[in-house]
Amino acid sequence: MKFDAIIIGTGQAGPPLAASLAKNNYNVAVFEKGLLGGSCVNVGCTPTKTYVASARRAFVAKNSTAHGIYAKGGIEVNLKTIKGRKDKIIEESRSSLHKMLSSNENITLIRGEARFVNASQVEANGKIYEADSIYIDVGARPRIPKGFEEVNYLTNETILELEDVPEHLIIVGGGYVGLEFGQMFRRFGSEVTILEMEDRLMKKEDRDFGESVVKIFEREDIAVRLNAECIGAKKAGDQIEVNINCKEGSPQINGSHLLLATGRVPNTKALGLEHAGIALDKKGYIKVDDDLRTSVDHIYALGDCNGEGAFTHTAYNDFQIVNAQLFGDKKRSLSDRFTCYAAFIDPPLARVGMNASDIEKAGIKAKVASMPMSKVARAKEMGETEGMLKIYIEESTERFLGATFLGTGADEYIHTVIDQMYAGQSHTVIRDAVHIHPTVSELIPTMLEELENL
Repeated sequence: MKFDAIIIGTGQAGPPLAASLAKNNYNVAVFEKGLLGGSCVNVGCTPTKTYVASARRAFVAKNSTAHGIYAKGGIEVNLKTIKGRKDKIIEESRSSLHKMLSSNENITLIRGEARFVNASQVEANGKIYEADSIYIDVGARPRIPKGFEEVNYLTNETILELEDVPEHLIIVGGGYVGLEFGQMFRRFGSEVTILEMEDRLMKKEDRDFGESVVKIFEREDIAVRLNAECIGAKKAGDQIEVNINCKEGSPQINGSHLLLATGRVPNTKALGLEHAGIALDKKGYIKVDDDLRTSVDHIYALGDCNGEGAFTHTAYNDFQIVNAQLFGDKKRSLSDRFTCYAAFIDPPLARVGMNASDIEKAGIKAKVASMPMSKVARAKEMGETEGMLKIYIEESTERFLGATFLGTGADEYIHTVIDQMYAGQSHTVIRDAVHIHPTVSELIPTMLEELENL
């Protein structure tokens, strides 16, 4: 069967690309072997943020006496109800996506696993499909290290199916996924222990931010063990015993549940990419150029499978880049993108661009503006003074190099810096701007008046 274009996967890049191709009179085949919407809709952003919202409400209800609010009789957390709300929101998103794809006369939605036969053909459900251009949007999945085969471990996907709060949740991995689940389940009522093999949490961030998060978590009675390399787990009665290679503390820890938050791997192995001559890197990600073309000129790779960003917003930007190459001004490219993301812990951590470690390694002369949240009036009024703000400015250009914020609302006001970086303007534009009082973001102009050498 011949089509103008084939799209494999329905994550954040595939469906909008299908719609754009269809709008431009392409006859498009879209393949999906699992649930429509990819990781974000089904097991990522959408479900986890519903859980974060529930956990936040539980925490505020329990910790509002200083504000004059008393929850007499205690707080009850019903994980089954939380899950039900999550499932409803997911189904709404999934149904909307199905309607969009199935109602377009130029789009054929094919349920099944597509595998390359050659550079122009794929096979699915015993049939051959051919197209002049092919777009791969197959995403990634949880990485499972060796040594855990004997136990019923959880991943970021399966933990969302629990209907009872774990008694003691052990989390292997102190990155963003592990931290989000650790805090939310502590707030649901679980005892939580986070095991991290490095000497700090969030190893991509500067050390002081990781240290701040440890303090925040420990105040919520979340146990954090650093320099703790997990080497396996086994059953111990009705418990799970995790074995640890560590310098301090017990080499074993027992819990009722085990979550592996140890990174992700691309879903590229079963695609038959070798039959199409598509090159991979050492980790299995599809190699792409600045326009997201693979080593085969008419085949593109978008989203998590290309290793150029493991976020929903970068996957959608991949669609924008490809769409601009096909139908736009061709001015969008991968190299124009600034890395930005947030860890949706409470308070959230948000970052764009370079941090102090990056700047030092690059040998760039820079200045830094910093502010503890304890000096932010709005944060004090809210009673949420944990964290800090840091902004980095290049001396020679006076432009933003990056920023890292840890504090209430950081995932929102980081965009003040993100937008200015894309505008390519001097930091003085923001420094001289008038922001609304009382807000946290009003401190950004104030901070920029007090730059110091990094």
